[in-house]
Amino acid sequence: MPADLPISGNNDNTGETVGIPGSGSDPVAMYTTPVVTDEENNATSDPDTPTGIILSPRQQRALNYLARRHMRNANIAKRQTYADLLETRYNEQRESSSDPLTPIPHARDEEIELDQPLFSPWNGGPTRDILKHNNNNKHDDPVTLQEEDEQPSIEVLAEDTQGFFETPLSEIIILPTLDELALLTDFPESIHPTQPLIEKPTSIVKAPVSRPLAPRNAGTAQPVPPRTIRSRSAAQKVWRRKKILRHLSRKHLRAARASEYRASRRLWSGIGTIFLALLLTFLSVGTAGSIGVYRFYSQTQNKYEHQVITLRDLLPQDNLKMYDSKGVPLMQMTDQGVHTSVSFDEVAPVLIRATVATEDKNFWTNEGIDILRIFRAAIDNLDNGQVVEGGSTITQQLIKNLVVGNQATLSRKLEEVVLTPQVNSLYTKRDILEMYLNSIYYGQQAYGIDAAATMYFGIEDQPGKRAASQLDLAQAAMLAGIPSNPSAFDPLLHPKAGFQRFQTVLGLMVTQHYITRVEALDAMKEAQSPHFFKKAPSLLDRAPHFTSFVLDQLVHIFGLKNRSQLSRSGMIVNTTLDINLQDKIQKIAQRHIAELRAAHNLTNAAEVLIDYHSGAIISLLGSIDYNNAAINGQFDVATQGYRQPGSSFKPYVYVTAFKQGASPAQAIVDAPTTIANPGGSPAFYSPTNYDLSFHGHMTMRCALQNSLNVPAVRVLKHVGISAAMQTAKDMGITSYEGTPGYSLVLGGLGIRLIDHTSAMGTFANGGVHVGYYAVSKVVSAASHKVIYQHQIDQGKRVISPQLAYMMTNVLSDNTARIPEFFDCNVLQLYSKSQDNCYNGDRGIVRPAAAKTGTTQNFRDNWTVGYTTDYVMGVWAGNDDNSPMYNVTGVQGAAPIWHDSMLVAEQGHPIRDFINPGGLEQATVTYPDGVKTTDWFIPGTVPTFTRPTPVPTPTDAATPGPGTPTPTPQPGGNNPIPPQAHPYCPSVFSFVDNPPANQSGNGWW
Repeated sequence: MPADLPISGNNDNTGETVGIPGSGSDPVAMYTTPVVTDEENNATSDPDTPTGIILSPRQQRALNYLARRHMRNANIAKRQTYADLLETRYNEQRESSSDPLTPIPHARDEEIELDQPLFSPWNGGPTRDILKHNNNNKHDDPVTLQEEDEQPSIEVLAEDTQGFFETPLSEIIILPTLDELALLTDFPESIHPTQPLIEKPTSIVKAPVSRPLAPRNAGTAQPVPPRTIRSRSAAQKVWRRKKILRHLSRKHLRAARASEYRASRRLWSGIGTIFLALLLTFLSVGTAGSIGVYRFYSQTQNKYEHQVITLRDLLPQDNLKMYDSKGVPLMQMTDQGVHTSVSFDEVAPVLIRATVATEDKNFWTNEGIDILRIFRAAIDNLDNGQVVEGGSTITQQLIKNLVVGNQATLSRKLEEVVLTPQVNSLYTKRDILEMYLNSIYYGQQAYGIDAAATMYFGIEDQPGKRAASQLDLAQAAMLAGIPSNPSAFDPLLHPKAGFQRFQTVLGLMVTQHYITRVEALDAMKEAQSPHFFKKAPSLLDRAPHFTSFVLDQLVHIFGLKNRSQLSRSGMIVNTTLDINLQDKIQKIAQRHIAELRAAHNLTNAAEVLIDYHSGAIISLLGSIDYNNAAINGQFDVATQGYRQPGSSFKPYVYVTAFKQGASPAQAIVDAPTTIANPGGSPAFYSPTNYDLSFHGHMTMRCALQNSLNVPAVRVLKHVGISAAMQTAKDMGITSYEGTPGYSLVLGGLGIRLIDHTSAMGTFANGGVHVGYYAVSKVVSAASHKVIYQHQIDQGKRVISPQLAYMMTNVLSDNTARIPEFFDCNVLQLYSKSQDNCYNGDRGIVRPAAAKTGTTQNFRDNWTVGYTTDYVMGVWAGNDDNSPMYNVTGVQGAAPIWHDSMLVAEQGHPIRDFINPGGLEQATVTYPDGVKTTDWFIPGTVPTFTRPTPVPTPTDAATPGPGTPTPTPQPGGNNPIPPQAHPYCPSVFSFVDNPPANQSGNGWW
């Protein structure tokens, strides 16, 4: 080993101190390799176990940072290998040898005894890079190179040393590389023997074992002269150091840049990927959204296309309104609210201005949607703490009310937005505002502005002047503020909130220059008056039984399921009723019932008046007082009650006999009769008369006019029950209650007053039956088109005019009924009072035909009669079917018929019943010499050939126990009646009954 390379230490791996000579100016005087310790496991690593040195990420970042920072001042030199160093030393020793021939042992052949290798990769591990750095950060100029020789150099080990980068940079000890160690060996003076020894750390790689090198000439041992190493200049040393450092720095910089580039590429690649994904997502969502929007738009357009085109048909229909024959309002169906449509020109201009100012101030200029209004309305409402302005335009509100509904959903709002431009393009602003004012709800069950004017201020429609056109500023402003929230701003229910809303509307009108402040103050003063609001006029039916009957007729006419479908049908129904006449008839009925109520237990009455020429119902009273629950006044006896008609049913039986050849002069006997009643109860039927007496032989005229029961039963037996029922049905008795039997001629079946009245009108109409009706015309309030018109009914002939006239002639014969009803009875239509009649002053007597009826135990009173203009039927009794006290038809129902018919005939000319011709008037002489003149069907005049026996009067029947004996009081308190005319004697002188099955001789 050369003597000039002193190396102290030992060759074991337990830790040693290595002293390296060097220049005094060299800052690197010594290097210490610490012992590698596993601090985490609290154990020292085996020095013979090789372990890889790995830089931590933090150390790598620090090294990269230093390399980038001091790149410009670094000189990078190529690293020399250990073999190159030995070769260099060998060559230098050969050159410096004094004897060129003396062999110099080669390092590969000779043993070089080193206590410590110049560079041992096993003493603390090999270094990968050496970073030589000067701290003053200067450029590579010659001056700097000279000065850097005196500056301390920094060498960084790529070694995973615990706490390496926590140590200050000036205190870091860096192991030299092989090249630097070779440079350091050129300056033996830099080694200071007096330096303290530093403990050598254990090597992480097992060091090679030193052994003597075998000489090339094994035979002769040649001494090795000391090696001489020439020193290099300081500039060369600095240049070499910087070259090495520059190389390492560039290498690390390239690696750092590559790492940063890769990281940057990963970053931007990630950003690009995310951006691309977002872009694709947005495009996909946008495309899908566009498709969805288009599909929603198309579906909405297709769904509501028909509704938008026919928007007027979707307007709330007006209430059904009913008028009488002269245009007087009868009723308005309001069970689903009050509604009356008006045109734009029928609305007060001040109401239009108030509505536009409140609901949509840009209504006249916008396209149906006002985006700015939505935001402005939201801000205004927030500022005021209440809803002072709506967000939807008038057009949008119209669509919501009529088309899409008012559900609080997003889809509904979008549908509204889609349809608004279409509505705005199809209809004018006037049309839109008119439909809006007719469709909105104003509270108090008022739908539309006209109904609101009526319900809040009591303003009624007048001919040519609707209620909506009569509003003033104060009334218009009050109504204009209600629709946005009717439940909160109803001034009748919430006066304070309603008045505040009223002030808000006035403020908006002032702001938009519709009115002045003075006008607003005047309106507020008017609204504070105690009579500002007025009660709405009563909408109750003036003729409730008639209107109810009409509604049933409408349900049948239009094929509806129930009445509720008529409420908002928008129908204007013109009826046949004369409400003024009916009001008079009702008062007459009430007066007469009041006279009999206490003494005779008579509480109710019903009446029907029909124009039998056309079938029009002129008057219909179901009771005398609809609102009187004590008499069950709401029940309509006229059209719904089936009551027994008593003797008023007899004309249908007698006219059947006329059809079979009989005549009013036909002789018939009034005597006790028993008739078998097969299948009935009792098995035999024995009729009796009202006065409980029998009157012998008489004519049919006399029997019918005096309402005798026994002859009527004899006639029914002769004509047959089925024939009589068929005649009644043909004439108009289409429904009845009970089983037809012999008692039907006495009113044993239950029939309706309206049917009975209509059927009796067949006699007046010459045998032609015309069905009754109440609805003459129905007009649509929206389109003003006639949707129903009653067709004139020519009627159906059910009996011949001759038979009809014969019956009319009998029923109008007051003389024939004198035996039972006395003279001046109320079945005559004399114009003077009954007292005047008794005094011989009847006044003007109008021809009339009538028939009364009284049921058993006085439960029902009837009078049905007709003139040349009308037929009227009157019923009197108790709705609970309780009996009256000794009240007959001529006392209970007939006075009402008499007075009502006189009122109905006012203004009509007096005419007699017309003889249709085809009849033969003949005088018949009975066998006892009694003669009578009457009308006959040609060929039916009877002849009598038998002598007249001595008349034998019959005994009157003895009343049974409990049977009342009425005291006839026709027409009130009458004087003693005059004697009967000879042709209607009370007792006939015939002894023998007519032969069986014999006809043509005038006997029945």
